[in-house]
Formats: sequence, structure tokens, C-alpha cells
Amino acid sequence: MSLLSQLKDEMKNAMRAKDKLRLGVIRMALSAIKQAEIDHNTEATDDNVIVLLTKMVKQRKESIKMFTEGGRDELAAKEAAEIVALEDFLPQPLSADEINQLITKAIADTGAASMADMGKVMAVLKPQMQGKADMGAVSGQIRAILNS
Repeated sequence: MSLLSQLKDEMKNAMRAKDKLRLGVIRMALSAIKQAEIDHNTEATDDNVIVLLTKMVKQRKESIKMFTEGGRDELAAKEAAEIVALEDFLPQPLSADEINQLITKAIADTGAASMADMGKVMAVLKPQMQGKADMGAVSGQIRAILNS
């Protein structure tokens, strides 16, 4: 079952359960997917949906930080609940060990020896890790390895 179909089925389930928060999050995700389809004039693939959902989670994490700093804990809690709903549709995150193994393999496969080769390594890792790991943190790990 495609991720888009899964989202639509879960929207129906949320309607039946009268779960307003989850329903709103799913509708927002479906709307973003539809907008991306229109903008790029393509059909939504699972990879595209994962990228969009990952972006939505990242935005909410940034919002939580801002709301917490601003003393708006009720809004931060709402954003955290939305993250939980979105993460139900994302693949299971990779463990730190798995991430390190993939980084080591990618560096070996590309023959990366310096920071100039960072793009090659990221190009290999991004499809493997999209939605499963924080690519910013992965980039930092690669940078540390290549600089040493």
C-alpha cells in the first residue's frame, strides 16, 4: 500500500474516531502533497511523500523551540502531538550504529578523502537515509570524519 493511500485511509479512521488533532494533521499533509503534485506537475511517490512529511516534522520541531522560548507551552505541546501523528507515517529511524555503518560504507565506496568529496558522500547517503535520519546531524558526522 502506498503511503498516500495509507494517509487517506488513516484520515477516514480519524474521522470515525473523531480525533480532531490527527485528522487536522493528516489533512494538512495531504494538502501539502497535493500542492507539491501541482507545483511539480508529477504524481506523488512514496519518496516524495516521505520528504514532505520529514520537512513538516522539522518545521514543527523548530516551532516547538520557538514556542518554548516564548513561554507558549500549550502551543509547543500541540506541535509535539502533531509530530507524533506525522511520525506514524515515516519509516523507522536508523540507530546510531546503522548510521555510522552507512557513513563508513559510503566514504569507502566513493573514495572520499577530504571535504571536497562531501557532496559525493551525501549523494550516496541521502536516498538511503531520507526520512530515517536527521540529515543535518549526518552531515556533521561526515564532516568530522573527513576533517580528521
